[in-house]
Amino acid sequence: MSNRKIRVLLAKVGLDGHDVGVKIVAKALADAGMEVIYTGMRQRPETVVDVAIQEDVDFIGISILSGSHMVFFPEILRLLKEKDAESIYVFGGGVIPIEDIETLLEMGVKAIHTSGRTTQETVDCVRELYAEKHSND
Repeated sequence: MSNRKIRVLLAKVGLDGHDVGVKIVAKALADAGMEVIYTGMRQRPETVVDVAIQEDVDFIGISILSGSHMVFFPEILRLLKEKDAESIYVFGGGVIPIEDIETLLEMGVKAIHTSGRTTQETVDCVRELYAEKHSND
């Protein structure tokens, strides 16, 4: 495994205008020694994927509170596949109904962090996914 820092792109897709939670996650990941790029609110999936590829990130973290998770996650995964960038893992958080979590995981989202999860749990999850991703390096 390389010694470079874990690189995470965080984004708010769609029209969701609440970004306090994603900023708290960004700070926690940065405080844990990761490089964090926050694209801001109201991003399009195409923009998120393009920036992720340009910035050579390990992860895309999507924060969704608007109920549009079953539209945006599949689109981001599709675009990553289309651009041969499936090595970028996707995780998400926010208001996502429990009944949709399994479907999202089956689609290829690596983790869903619902409310009530601590920032340390999110940091630990990203580290574990990174170790899994690089276990054969």
